[in-house]
Amino acid sequence: ERTEADRAAKPPVPSGPAPSPEPLLERQEERERLVRLLARGRSVRLTGPGGSGRTSLLDLVAQDCAGLAPDGVVRLNGHRRTTGDLLHELFHAVRHAPLHRPDRDELLEHLREIGAVVVLDDIEFGGTALDELLDATPECAFLIAATPDVPAPSADSAVEEVFLGGLDRAGGVELIERGVGRILTEEEANWAGDLWFESEGLPLRFVQAGALLRQRDRLRAGTSAVEEFGVFADTPPEDAPFEDGDGDDVPLPSLGEAAAPAPLL
Repeated sequence: ERTEADRAAKPPVPSGPAPSPEPLLERQEERERLVRLLARGRSVRLTGPGGSGRTSLLDLVAQDCAGLAPDGVVRLNGHRRTTGDLLHELFHAVRHAPLHRPDRDELLEHLREIGAVVVLDDIEFGGTALDELLDATPECAFLIAATPDVPAPSADSAVEEVFLGGLDRAGGVELIERGVGRILTEEEANWAGDLWFESEGLPLRFVQAGALLRQRDRLRAGTSAVEEFGVFADTPPEDAPFEDGDGDDVPLPSLGEAAAPAPLL
């Protein structure tokens, strides 16, 4: 039941083949800091814009914290959830009582006994509502992910704040190369630099850019090139970038395409 609840708290998995797991770029310092804070029983809010990789980082930190608390790690999703909703979901995730909905006093009594690392993605409230959530769960350490527009924790909440920024230019290029499965041409590297400037280094934009270049490679590759370069192989050769004159003359995607929100691609 805990596994099912954790799975439901995660964002939906995109359709298509599962991507190969890759280490997150330029996130090790934040990862280690978050684990240290949670290990000391501190609650922390991870703030970053959409596309900054908050959820991916939460996944790794949740794995790192698996043995820290007696009730383990509990995954919750704060999208369209109130404080009351989340308190009941935490109770049911740990106590496994699907047919029982305790009243307020009984709920708070149970919550005071729960000791867990609570990984809460996409929270939509802060301030006194967040204080209520934390006060009701004194033995829990929360890792909370939010966008910058979500109200901040109250000044006396003692919640640590960690901000997740963008990648540097080299990190963006590396992320595109992972996605396309080869090193970039000089023209593509210059395009990636322009994208970095436009996107403020958000990792999701470089993941999208890699997918767009992969589509471009397929358009440029003829039938013979499929066998020669392994365009559709599981692991395309990393040291064989397309030369500027290879294949059909397919222009690079516009920066607007690569920097657009994912649903528009």
